Amino acid sequence: MKTTLFFLIVLVFTTSVLQAQSIMLQEENGVTEGEKGVKHPLIDSSKERDLSDVYFNLIRKNSNFTKTREEDFHKTHFALVPAAGYTLQTGFAAIMSANWGFSLDTVALQKVSSITTSFTYSQYNQSIVPFVANIWTRGNKLNIISDNRYIQYPSEVWGLAGRTDPNQGYTINFSGLKLHETIMKEVSKNIFLGIGYYYDQFWKIRALDSVKQNVIRRLTNKVGTSELASGMVFRFLYDSRINQIYPEQGWHIDVNYRANSTLLGSDQNWQIVQTDIRTYSHFPAKSRNILSFWNFNWFTLGPTSPPYLMMPSTGWDDQYNTGRGYIQGRYRGRSMYYFETEYRIRLSRNGLLGGVAFANAQYFPNEIATRQNILVPGFGGGIRLRLNKHSNANLCLDYGIGLNGSQGFFVNLGEVF
Repeated sequence: MKTTLFFLIVLVFTTSVLQAQSIMLQEENGVTEGEKGVKHPLIDSSKERDLSDVYFNLIRKNSNFTKTREEDFHKTHFALVPAAGYTLQTGFAAIMSANWGFSLDTVALQKVSSITTSFTYSQYNQSIVPFVANIWTRGNKLNIISDNRYIQYPSEVWGLAGRTDPNQGYTINFSGLKLHETIMKEVSKNIFLGIGYYYDQFWKIRALDSVKQNVIRRLTNKVGTSELASGMVFRFLYDSRINQIYPEQGWHIDVNYRANSTLLGSDQNWQIVQTDIRTYSHFPAKSRNILSFWNFNWFTLGPTSPPYLMMPSTGWDDQYNTGRGYIQGRYRGRSMYYFETEYRIRLSRNGLLGGVAFANAQYFPNEIATRQNILVPGFGGGIRLRLNKHSNANLCLDYGIGLNGSQGFFVNLGEVF
């Protein structure tokens, strides 16, 4: 893909702090994982900086940065980030993002709850409106996960896996609605079992390119004009991370089995399994640098494949984050196996600026057509601008490179994984 310029404008950002802390800070203050009911360790904010500090220092000429008070950890806090940028999938886009962070308990190991929403409108007339909530009840006994999205989404398709020329995709338009609701219950320390209901629908699917009628007919036959999936979900989760916003330690293991059924309104019966495994550690051990690994597998069970737009595909995981280096939807198949590693470092002593280097690989096994058995690598790097020094929430600006000239910028509010 042709390299393009990226720009970012942050107008208003964190108006307060999010409640969170890393395991390193707990250890430095004598807090161990087995202790209950202890107070949050106070963070010396005078030694750290985020974008709100820059804002208040420039606008209000306030350079007096003091330690956070204990009571600040137990409030509801808000972050607002208007921005503009460019990605392969959207072109130039205007984005308004909002995040609420809060704690439902005062113990030191209480996990951070958050609610995030945004509105994006892009150069390609795409509208994206997510509403995502991740709520931890007192003592982390229940985890309520709600992932809802509406999209109006002109985008390109390339058939199945990598058989087509990367310059010969076709643009289709569609509207989409995603309603994913799950409730998880703790059955042992950091181990959760849950049940949920997932609903996905795409409608008004149509080709937009000025192509021959026979091509439009083939696209319509392959993709259809609408897709609907409705089914129950059974989920296992092990999560030993303290701060999900910026993990510095621990493991995240998530196994998700979804059974779509015509009895619940689905167009057809089909089943998928997703496994999501992530781990984080300090490297070197006493540094603030983080070495992280991510393995994401998404495969179809049984003879019936998902409808085209719901098949495993690059960048169509729940957070749209797989496959940096490639445009969303570039590769697609019955099953997808994905691996990524990332090394995160502090570029400034005050933590305001960070950097990452990453490498990933996608694998689509030969299940539908010959020549589809492919391994697709990607790599790149990026910078991190700290939005909030207490939660370590970052604005992530990455540049990814893939095969056949595929490359471009990728932007996230929060870490990719």
